[in-house]
Order: sequence, then C-alpha cells, then structure tokens
Amino acid sequence: MMTTCLQLFWEFFKTGLFAVGGGMATLPFLQAIGESTGWYTYTDLMNMLAVSESTPGPIGINMATYVGFTAAGIPGAIIATLGEVTPSIIVILIVAAVLHSFRNNPYVDRAFYGLRPASTGLIGAACAAVVLEVLTTVQLVTQSGGIVKAPVLSGGSLLNVPGLLLAALLIVLTNFAPKKVTGLHPIVFIALSAAVGIVFHFAGV
Repeated sequence: MMTTCLQLFWEFFKTGLFAVGGGMATLPFLQAIGESTGWYTYTDLMNMLAVSESTPGPIGINMATYVGFTAAGIPGAIIATLGEVTPSIIVILIVAAVLHSFRNNPYVDRAFYGLRPASTGLIGAACAAVVLEVLTTVQLVTQSGGIVKAPVLSGGSLLNVPGLLLAALLIVLTNFAPKKVTGLHPIVFIALSAAVGIVFHFAGV
C-alpha cells in the first residue's frame, strides 16, 4: 500500500507539473499512467472522465481522486489529489513572489508564448482520443518499445452506433430544440445521458 501511495503521488505530481492547459490536458498523462502501471484500462479512463466531467470541481483534481481511489482506496485518493495540486501550489507561490520583478521581462513573455502550442497540442490530443473512444471503436495503442501511438480497430465495425446516436440526440437537444428545452440545467442532460447509457447496456446495444 505504501509503495502504491508513493507511486501515486509521484505520477500525479508529474502530471500536475507538466499538464499545461487545464484538466483536459491531463488525459495523455493519465493514459500513460494506466499503460505503465496497469491500474486501469483505457475504457476505465473514459468512464473516469465521464464521472469527473459530471461532478463538481476541476476535472484534473476529480480524475486524480478517482484514479487514486481505484488504485489504493481512500488513502490513494488523498495522496493522488495532493500529488496533483502540489506543483500548482508551489508554482503559484513562486510566481506570486517574483511576478512584480519579471512582469515585463521579454524572456518570461516568450516562455509563456512558447507554452501556448504545447497546451493546445495536449488538449487537442485529449479531445481526439475521447472522440475516437466514444464515437468509434478505434483505440490509440502504443506499440511495444515505441513512443508513437497507432490506431487499432477494437471492434468489427468502425463506428460506435450507440455513442453516435447519443451524441446526435444531445446536439439536437442543446442546439435545435425549443428554448424551454435548451434552457434546462446541464444536470438534466447529464442525467438523460446516464439513463440512455443504462438502457443501452441492458438492451445489449
């Protein structure tokens, strides 16, 4: 248990330190953690994402708590969450202490400018992975000994029909339905999605 908790802290410390761009940018790191540790599968990760998106709080913190609990129960959830937030706390304290001195420094401006494409790439990769997982049966798999992920067809059909139907339904309800429908609280659509998923599961779709 202690070894697992230490590993959780270290893995999420690295994630919190390098996942520039917010919660969605942590997904590539989380996928790498799952592949290297075996704590969860890629499908488990997508389920964690769905739960984290539908619960209060920052998605990165929610994901860390979820993964930590999956790997080592309540102690793991606490340790993983601490590992995720510790780099941000340290960086913010440093920035607050030196911001006045370096606010107009051209090197600092260029460093932040260079971070923009990195955060954009991380978020874009996460979005692409989610779309492939939810709307198709394609999974991105790292080949043995390599670092580049290759698309692999995991089912007989390319498209995930239930996922496409649900996505189409939500697009219609949130964009083209009457105002009294589009004005509903987001939790209504979350609950609707959960209900449809349960129906599909028991229907064997």
